[in-house]
Amino acid sequence: MENIGVGLMLMVVGMATVFVILLIVIYLSKYLITIVNKVAPEEAPRKVPTVAPTTDAGAMDAIKAAVEILTAGKGQVIKIEKL
Repeated sequence: MENIGVGLMLMVVGMATVFVILLIVIYLSKYLITIVNKVAPEEAPRKVPTVAPTTDAGAMDAIKAAVEILTAGKGQVIKIEKL
């Protein structure tokens, strides 16, 4: 019976140790992220000039009809881009 008590005590101490170490890792990583964001901020994405896509009327009508059918009239086509 004494061994069960020792085993439970070791389990509690081990779990508490892991919990504290994980908390330390979490807060240090948050601190590191704030430092890195201050030292090297993210660059703004460059705007690439877009060329108006040339889509013929037949393809545009087909796409609009497909979207109309699939969304039951709730969707609409605003812009078509080639990926």
